Amino acid sequence: MDSMGLFRTSLISASLLFALSFAQDGMDDGFDLPELPPPASAGQVPAPTVNQPEEQPTVPTQEDHYAGPQSESMDEAEPVQPGAEQAEAAEPVQTPTTAAEPVSENVPDKFGDTPPKIQVKKFPDNLDRPVRVGVFIDEKNLFVKQGNTTIAITAIGNQLEIASNGTKETVAQREFYTDDNKKCLNIAPTEKQLKTSCYPGYFIVKATKSKVTAINIVDVEDYIRGVVPYEIGKLDSSRFEALKAQAVAARTYVYKHFNSRDALGFDVFADTKDQVYMGYKSATPLTNAAVKATAGETMTYRGEFIIAYYHSTCGGKTETMVTWDKKNLPYLKSVPDVRPDGQPWCNESSYSKWERKFTDKELVTLFQKNGKEAKAKVPKFKKLKDISIRKKLPSGRIYTLQISTDKGPFNVTGDKVRWLFKQKGTILPSSLFTISHRGHYWILEGKGYGHGVGMCQMGVRARAQAGQSYLDILNHYYPGITLERFEH
Repeated sequence: MDSMGLFRTSLISASLLFALSFAQDGMDDGFDLPELPPPASAGQVPAPTVNQPEEQPTVPTQEDHYAGPQSESMDEAEPVQPGAEQAEAAEPVQTPTTAAEPVSENVPDKFGDTPPKIQVKKFPDNLDRPVRVGVFIDEKNLFVKQGNTTIAITAIGNQLEIASNGTKETVAQREFYTDDNKKCLNIAPTEKQLKTSCYPGYFIVKATKSKVTAINIVDVEDYIRGVVPYEIGKLDSSRFEALKAQAVAARTYVYKHFNSRDALGFDVFADTKDQVYMGYKSATPLTNAAVKATAGETMTYRGEFIIAYYHSTCGGKTETMVTWDKKNLPYLKSVPDVRPDGQPWCNESSYSKWERKFTDKELVTLFQKNGKEAKAKVPKFKKLKDISIRKKLPSGRIYTLQISTDKGPFNVTGDKVRWLFKQKGTILPSSLFTISHRGHYWILEGKGYGHGVGMCQMGVRARAQAGQSYLDILNHYYPGITLERFEH
């Protein structure tokens, strides 16, 4: 490693130790989180806890159009990603911040990128509020644990029926707060899930058409603490900068989407329709430290929050929004994502290469079943004649896939080709693949996982381990951005 590299690594290590030194302030009493090691004696450097045995992040089903990775033989679970990857996601509300032009005068670092400076801004009044998270939507039941009492909640029409200690009452809605001696609330759809549930803030619970909905009103920084472990995984200290990059991306995403679900009474969903959020359940001192080290930091472009799309594995090059037939944005370019040796930064992913096989009979059934979801006009056909790639996007992902049948051809466009091959609730890992016919099978050989737009999370993990700072990382995947930190 050259002297500049040693200097950068030392800075990052010092930053990590400093962040860990205050990561627990107000974070570890009242709920179960692994504790940091005791302070070192004078003259010693405290060592952060690394590679703790932890439960793996839950990976949601792809029934919700989710395209995150399934953990296979990885040391750590691969990241999940927000449902912003699909075209059906709610359009973010344009929330201007104080105007700031992208910084371009910085000196390029040893990785060839020019990291942006962080500009300090006063907290805008319209953003200085908690975020409203739709955590439980249209549930049959909910349970809340307060002290030694378990409260059961059901809905009758537009009224809640609340039962506890042998008594019942009916109300239109109810707010539930944490106990005085706790930092989180236990609330879940089942009593079994209640044991591990741990949400900050408070909940507004209401009934609609005999279904129960619970909205978490929570400070944005506490919300981010409940997002980071699920969106990029619980990494060790060698990838601390990856956790910081994810925290900034997640924070930018939620501010950009303030009021985007206003008709439903909240800002964002707690699943892959927006970002996966499960409260403090899987938060660790390291993920908390990453959030606190970047507190208030967001990405903007020409005075507005960027749409901070991210995905699991790009396969060596990211994609533009054309994959969704949307207008390109200047900070969401198709950028190469390869190491100096030419290998993709994300090649430790179990989806750096993948293969799928289908028979003619399977595809005839799947194409007619999935046509509507893939937004394709599929005729009622009996024989599949050919499948050909007619046009590719800058990253090599498919833009136009043409299927020839005995009833004529039809096309599928962009990322929706993944839904055309949906089988048993699972779409294709990516639209970056080739297709060939061998014997009785159609063979799809591909790379990557997810839509490919914006930040490649598996690339982020590798870049962080190689010594890149979170500023380097964010500037690579979102070129031309401005980093702004909001302070009161």
